[in-house]
Amino acid sequence: MKLAVIGCGLVGRKRALACGDHSVAWVADRDPRRADGLAGCLPGARATSDWRQVLDDPSVEAVIVATPHHLLAPITLAALEADKHVLVEKPGARSSAELEPVLRKAQASGRVVKVGFNHRFHPAVARAKRIVDSGAAGRLMFVRGLYGHGGRIGYEKEWRADPDLAGGGEAIDQGIHLVDLARWILGDFVDAVGYAPTLFWNMPVEDNCFMLLQTESGACAFLHASWTEWKNMFCFEIYGRRAKLRIDGLGGSYGIERLTHYRMLPGMGPPETEVFEYPGPDESWRREIESFVKAIAGDGNICGGLSDALAALRIVERIRKSRNRLG
Repeated sequence: MKLAVIGCGLVGRKRALACGDHSVAWVADRDPRRADGLAGCLPGARATSDWRQVLDDPSVEAVIVATPHHLLAPITLAALEADKHVLVEKPGARSSAELEPVLRKAQASGRVVKVGFNHRFHPAVARAKRIVDSGAAGRLMFVRGLYGHGGRIGYEKEWRADPDLAGGGEAIDQGIHLVDLARWILGDFVDAVGYAPTLFWNMPVEDNCFMLLQTESGACAFLHASWTEWKNMFCFEIYGRRAKLRIDGLGGSYGIERLTHYRMLPGMGPPETEVFEYPGPDESWRREIESFVKAIAGDGNICGGLSDALAALRIVERIRKSRNRLG
């Protein structure tokens, strides 16, 4: 399959290098040096500073969009108009209102549009999901998630701190990954309360987000995403009536990825514990590309699509309306 990558920043580069056996025909970025640099790593790839040139190439079957948030929806719509399949980086748009016409266009076009929820494809997360789906954890009660990093000097001046470009702060950045994982595990949420303050950085968007979400059955998720987590951290815990599953780390600066399976014994007391470690490189990007290609071929469902992104954005928006107060 011939692919193109629009946006050659950190995530776009990861996406492009994860395409494996699929040919990257084009890379596009408004900074021609960045586009040229990435093209040099991909045999046969051409570079451009005009993303529209990519869509004009009839040989390109699918496009990966990895730009700042304000460009995600417009480029995805244009790609659908050009009859391309699309993998668009999360959150898919700056708001649910901006994403809704993308969903309608995708449904009308019959093209596959997947949203970049690569955390679903981390091996520890995927294994935990299989355990949950097998029923081994029993009826689920709640999940608890923490995700954060500490930023860097000048972080308040970057595009993620500009509401016009990003659509929000940490809630829409790392927080939306937590919301997506919680929905994937527990199902749809019918209630959401929270607190989205700006506690440290001098910026007009939130740098922390605290969320309490509830499903129709009463299962809940307590989630905290932070740009003031001075040591990068990821922890996601799933509590069932018969087991607890704890995922720590994502590799790299977040530490070795690990899944700990705590099985409740008939007499309760200390659980039986099994640990799975995944010390290798981050394969989630490659696995997500493969899932996307299989969906295009009709050999699998879209794992993390526009409807998932729309539901997650609506939850984030409810929390962000709270801003500096709970509830």
